[in-house]
Amino acid sequence: MHGALRTALRGWSTAAGSPMIRHCLKSRVPLQLSSRVYSIVPTPRDSDEKEMLDRILRVDHAGEYGANRIYAGQMAVLGRSSIGPLIQEMWDQEKKHLKKFNEILAESRVRPTALLPLWNIAGFLLGASSALLGKEGAMACTVAVEESISEHYNSQIRALMEKDPERYTELLQVIKEFRDEEMEHHDTGLEHDAEKVPGYWLLKNAIQLGCKVAISVSQRV
Repeated sequence: MHGALRTALRGWSTAAGSPMIRHCLKSRVPLQLSSRVYSIVPTPRDSDEKEMLDRILRVDHAGEYGANRIYAGQMAVLGRSSIGPLIQEMWDQEKKHLKKFNEILAESRVRPTALLPLWNIAGFLLGASSALLGKEGAMACTVAVEESISEHYNSQIRALMEKDPERYTELLQVIKEFRDEEMEHHDTGLEHDAEKVPGYWLLKNAIQLGCKVAISVSQRV
């Protein structure tokens, strides 16, 4: 009886063992990828670090949300014009940014700013009103907003680098990538006659003042 049992077990191991092992090895890949996603933001060491990271994530999410609404407003006015495809291309990148910060906020259990309903309306109105000035107005708005966002990302990069660049490697990588794409949008706006809109500097300064206020408030509320 014992001999028959050993024979049966040996046959089962030969027939089923290898496929099962291969299956288990394959199943490890998604788990590794999943753990890498969660490593973007390290677990806070104390309340001070948690507060700092919460502020960073909350305001970055708010900025990308507002940028999405601005491009939505511009597309509502200029979507069928010759500049429409270019605006759509930039908007698609902003959608990618927002999706990533949505994921990071959920993974890190950070609440978004309570002012999202306000930024929803304000962003769309800013985008639509700038687009009513024509292509140049829309591009001037893009330059102003993207310059403000890039400068804010740069300040975050400096702060994280000063604290512990190795600890925040993944988060720094995300911020740097998005900063570079925002600067591409800024340069695109300049290349497409942003400075030709009447009152360019006044318009740009007014928009950037609004961005600074929005950034300051969104970090806390």
